[in-house]
Amino acid sequence: MLASLAGQAGAALRLTLESQALQPTERAASQILLDEALAALPPRMLQQLDRDVRVRWRDNLPEHAYGRTGGGLIELNRELLPALADGSAANQRTARVHGTVRQELLATLIHELAHLYDRARLWSPPNNRLLAFCGQRAASLGLVGLPDVCRGQTQRRFTLSDDPRLLDLAGWPQRVGSRGEREAHNAQVARSPDPYELTSPLEFVAVNLEYFLLDPDYACRRPSLHRYFREHFGWQPAASQVCAGGYPILNAGSDFGRTPLLRLDPERVYEVDYLFAEANDAWVSRWGHSMLRLVICAPGRPRGPDCRLDLDQHLVLSFRAFVGDVQLSSWDGLTGAYPSRLFVLPLGQVIDEYTKVELRSLASIPLRLERREIEMLVERSAELHWSYDGDYYFLSNNCAVETLKLLRSGTDRAELAALDSILPSGLLELLIGRGLADASVLDDPREALRLGYRFDSYRDRYQAMFTVLKERLDLPQDKVEQWLELPASERQPWIATADLRASAALLLVEQAALRQQLLQAQEELKKRYLSGRERGDASLAKADGALREILASSGYLSRPAELLDDQGYGLPQAGEWQRLEQQSGERQAHLNQLSEELEREVRLLLGHERRLELDSIERNLKQIGQHLRTLHKAGGGLELP
Repeated sequence: MLASLAGQAGAALRLTLESQALQPTERAASQILLDEALAALPPRMLQQLDRDVRVRWRDNLPEHAYGRTGGGLIELNRELLPALADGSAANQRTARVHGTVRQELLATLIHELAHLYDRARLWSPPNNRLLAFCGQRAASLGLVGLPDVCRGQTQRRFTLSDDPRLLDLAGWPQRVGSRGEREAHNAQVARSPDPYELTSPLEFVAVNLEYFLLDPDYACRRPSLHRYFREHFGWQPAASQVCAGGYPILNAGSDFGRTPLLRLDPERVYEVDYLFAEANDAWVSRWGHSMLRLVICAPGRPRGPDCRLDLDQHLVLSFRAFVGDVQLSSWDGLTGAYPSRLFVLPLGQVIDEYTKVELRSLASIPLRLERREIEMLVERSAELHWSYDGDYYFLSNNCAVETLKLLRSGTDRAELAALDSILPSGLLELLIGRGLADASVLDDPREALRLGYRFDSYRDRYQAMFTVLKERLDLPQDKVEQWLELPASERQPWIATADLRASAALLLVEQAALRQQLLQAQEELKKRYLSGRERGDASLAKADGALREILASSGYLSRPAELLDDQGYGLPQAGEWQRLEQQSGERQAHLNQLSEELEREVRLLLGHERRLELDSIERNLKQIGQHLRTLHKAGGGLELP
């Protein structure tokens, strides 16, 4: 029996090769493999595993298995030994994740040693930040001693695979409303290096230690996990890559004429806001909507308060249900039939969507995060953008729950571990109450609007414009809703009598009428689409095809991993950028073409009265525009209220 000691003096772990039945070349090649595995391990791992681990080549392992461990013994598949002995294993490509047969054997040794290390109960230092926070909370509530969740920090030991921090990053986050229970299903399924990692936290640790130790790109592909292992071991492989600045993301904005592929640079993110869309009467929106706003500085601008003026640069992180049909089903939303995905959207589109279309106000409240926490949160958001494809439940895994889980895993703030809310409004109250969000920016409403901490619903603006119309034109209606209920043909005669100020107000209110009609047309089309599809309405066929293709083709904007055909893992790197540009450009051009085709067809599907009303509104808008130009030429500037 030949013993192989670690290459570095004093290492406690020993790998002992059972070599009696091996030929000299097989013994030598095996010994080199064992030495290489030991040399790849972190010093802490070598010291912690103070034992002798036997290694044996075995004939009857399951097909396609490279090895397994149990009882202090690692067994390797003997069918692979001849190729290792003659050197051909270094060149034999394999469909497995590490590329060659020899690399897979090396990874197998590391994988099985990782299991041994993970099973050794490691004393974990107490989470001092959580202990301090819990002590403060207990004192404020008049409690004696620490709550159980905090006391456990000093009484228990963690392995890697049950460390709460690793579980958050790995994809088994704490379930909201479950007193610390973890999610049973790992939804970080896209861009995985090996699907085996998703079967359990134990296998996740072993698979990822393979990549941490053997793949120089791991630091850039999975930066949050690389940081975790580096901090755990107090060490990192010498070959770890220095990563390029910024992360590739896809902007899921509705402008299909624009290139969606962007590089998100955390250095340009000044602050992160909790962006809250206030509730309305729709049942899916009655508790508001949770989002995060990235306040991104324009290129060349130093980070600072002026970056809040660069609205065209700001992005919104919004967890939403990806609905692959025109019908949003309440039952499907309750049962998790819709995927939950992280959409990256332009701030301007989000503002228009809520304030102009849904007539809901937005509050943008800065989170009190340290610089390092902001950068970690941006990094984690990019990772989830490429990996996450969960299930959306309106009542248990909704936007608030998803946002809270992102804040927990992205910032590692101890205070967030104790927060628990399934309501967007409730989460906002908790963030403010725990001092994590600065609601003082809303104290002065006018200043909040001026500085972009609040975006008011256009309903108030429409009413203000209507007040101008009522005063200047002596209209009989009292509310803007009453005016908009009139047919466009009855609003048209007032255009010619309006002065410059009233004409500007008419323009804004008539635009509101157009948006209102388009929303009603959308509902009309949904109903006709669904009923017509059931009875095989031939007039819907062309529009149906375009709509279905748009819904299917736009999925990549919220699941960008589709663009790379399961090549690579984690965050895409420089070698994948060209393919990303090509694929995203081609799909975006196709979406733009489909959108134009659908726009042409949809108008034909509307009822006769709806088409006439839309045509009348568009004529009104054209007439108001011409009237405004005439008044401008006649002299006088425009002063809006």
